[in-house]
Amino acid sequence: MSMIRLRLIGNRDAADSIITMLHGIDGIEHVEEIEDMMLGVRDDSSSANLVDDSEGRVFMVEVDAPDDMRADAVRVVAEAEARRLDAGLEIVDGEDF
Repeated sequence: MSMIRLRLIGNRDAADSIITMLHGIDGIEHVEEIEDMMLGVRDDSSSANLVDDSEGRVFMVEVDAPDDMRADAVRVVAEAEARRLDAGLEIVDGEDF
């Protein structure tokens, strides 16, 4: 089983749309939005309170895929949907999540 971790930057509607699309992939049974307690902590205070910063939120999503083929499908679908919704998407390693 493969664990795919996604970091999405966008609005709630974009996050919900991507999560719904991921649930629709055949064989994917577990998609979960994860709360990250560090999201409020900024690494770079020079950009704090800019208008652009306040328009998007960060959503963390974990997806369990039963095999590599479905894990690849998760990545492709998430990237395509994020691009369509003009949202940022990063596929992250476990240590960076």
